[in-house]
Parts: sequence; structure tokens; C-alpha cells
Amino acid sequence: MISKLRARRAGPILPPDAVEGTVRVGDRTKDLVKRLQPGDIAVIDHQDLDRVAAEMLIAAGVTAVVNASQSISGRYPNGGPVRLAREGIALLDEVGPDVMTDARDGERLHVHDNALWRGGTIVAAGKQMSIAEIEQRMENANEGIGVELRNFARNTLEYIEREAEVTFAPLRLPQLSFAVKGRHALVVVRGHDYRNDLRALRGYIKEYRPVLIAVDGGADALLERGFQPDMIIGDFDSLSDKALHCGADLIHHVHPDGRAPGREHLNAAGFHVGEGYQEFVAQGMSEDVAMLLAYEAGATLIVAVGTHSTMVEMLDKGRKGMASTFLTRLRLGPVLVDAKGVHRLYEGRVQRREVAMILGAATIAFVAIFLFYKPLQVFWSGLWELWLKDWFT
Repeated sequence: MISKLRARRAGPILPPDAVEGTVRVGDRTKDLVKRLQPGDIAVIDHQDLDRVAAEMLIAAGVTAVVNASQSISGRYPNGGPVRLAREGIALLDEVGPDVMTDARDGERLHVHDNALWRGGTIVAAGKQMSIAEIEQRMENANEGIGVELRNFARNTLEYIEREAEVTFAPLRLPQLSFAVKGRHALVVVRGHDYRNDLRALRGYIKEYRPVLIAVDGGADALLERGFQPDMIIGDFDSLSDKALHCGADLIHHVHPDGRAPGREHLNAAGFHVGEGYQEFVAQGMSEDVAMLLAYEAGATLIVAVGTHSTMVEMLDKGRKGMASTFLTRLRLGPVLVDAKGVHRLYEGRVQRREVAMILGAATIAFVAIFLFYKPLQVFWSGLWELWLKDWFT
């Protein structure tokens, strides 16, 4: 009787291959990951789940992802779904928009048999995608990418024709609390491979002390590695409260047409223009604007971490073209380098500190041997009496 009561309290017995967890629902994946805990089930509405979003879900420790939209539509080979599958995270795909309200945040549900279940009741049904199915869809997307490439190139050229003059217009720089002129600048975006790049550049950062410029969530990336950002620029929609209040200069990226997407968020956090943050009006993406600011402020070298530079990366970000990135790189020229290039050049260098440490260790070892090894002391005494004493006296 007692065992039956315990079974009732524990809930229904789940199938062996079911994935259970606490549900967390969010329309925007990058906002949702801030609330996720290991073992949770993430319920999202993310068409063409990108690689960076998938990596954030993996880092959060989710056991399953339920997507209201298509995680891979076939428009282009987005890398998010395959990353989840390779980590063993269940992906229930294309369950429909009703799941965003039908699944209650904080309740315990489970994924099984192509559906999200509440006990014995289906909350949402879709397709639980295997790694083989995902890889097949990616292969199909690769075969048909020519159409997307033509559209992407056309949108890029149209934007360049329309906006090039604005992009190359003189910029009015905000007042900064630190010097940029004559220094290196490290622009950090929480994009592809940013963790590996920052890890590889630790020695470079310690030696050259570049200005650390974070683009939105790039501030958290720097803080994770133990570095204090000097400046945070963007619309402030994807960084933690810790990063927002870390003491960096806050620069709100405002578009020439008046769009100021981060103003409400900054005001709600207690910051106001001239009292906590400044505004910088410039055309393009925030990461491009960060590079332009560093360049116009006099940086001698700009090292880019996690920035978007390929068509797939731009499509992941929801951009139909990359004119802003193209024009920015054209303007900066040889001043801009990618983090991976800096790491490859820097990793073979022997730093002065390392040489000093080696020489110091060798000296200590020699002194220790001399103090405790009698034959060496006798040899030195004889050498001093026969040869060296006359030279020094």
C-alpha cells in the first residue's frame, strides 16, 4: 500500500527514452538562455536555429529543445540543429506557435514519441529530429544555396548603392574615459568561436593591453575570461546585469534614421543620456560601428573576435546582406585583423617574462647544486686560487 502511494506522488512512469525537465518558454532564444538551468527543456520560436544560439543552449545544459518553428528550413545550411544533435540534446521541431502559451513556464513536462507531454496528454506535436535527418537537410540546403547566394549578393549591392555615402560620412565620437589613440583595440562579439579565440589571445591581451571593446553580450564573454571591458556598445539586449554594471563606458548605438533600440532598456536600468551612458550615431551593425569608433579614435590595430564575416553567419544573424560589414572593412583596411590570424602569429613568440623565468629557475638550480655538492665546491676553490684570484686582486 505504501509503495503505491509513493508511486502516485512520484508521478507517472515515463518511457525509457523520454526526456523530462522543467519547461522554460521564451520568444527570443538569447533572452531565454539567461533563465535556463541544467536539465531544463527550452521552448523557443526560432526559425533556422543558428549555431551561436545552439551553443548558448548547450552551455546552459538543456536536455531538450522544443521549437515552434522550423529549426532548419533548407534556405541555407545553418549549423544550430546539428550542434544540438551531436551533444545528445533532443530536438522536437515545428510544433506550431500554440506551444508558446500551452506550455506553462516552470512546469515539468517530457519529450517523447514526436511530442511534448504533460503526463498522458500531448501539449504539442511535431517531429523529433535525428542527427541523420538534420545532416540530410543540411546537405539539401548546401545543394540549393545558389538561390540564396544570389539574393544575398543582390541585397548587399542594393544597400551599398543606397547607404555608402552615409557609411563614409564623418562621425561624431563620444567622450571616452580611456585613451585609444596609439593602442591596439580588441572588439569582442559573442559570435562564432569567441570562447576559443579569447582563450588563445590571453597572452596577447596581457602583453599588449589593448582597449577591450565589447559588443552587447561580448561583455559577458570578456568577464567570463577574467577581463574587464573598457567599453560596451550596442543596443544592450543580450548582456547580463553584471556586465551592464561592470563599470565600462556604455555607448548606445543609435541609427541615423533615429532608431534607438536600447534606450528603453538603459532607462529602465537607471541610466540616462549623459548620466550613465552616451549615444553614438552611425550606420550599420553594432559590431561594425564598434570597429569604426576604435578606428576613428586612433587605434593602430583592431583585432576582431567572434565577428560575422561569411554569408552563413550573416544569415544566422537575420541579415539579408553584408553591405555594412563590407563597407566597414573597406574603410578600415589593414588596421583590422581577425583574432585567429593574431593567435597564429603570436603563439610562436617567446615572451621576455618567460625567458626571465627560465633563466631564474636555472640560476636557482645552479646555486642549490653548488651549496650541497662538495666536489663542485672543491673545484671552484681550486679554480679561484689558481686562476681567478690574481685577476680580481
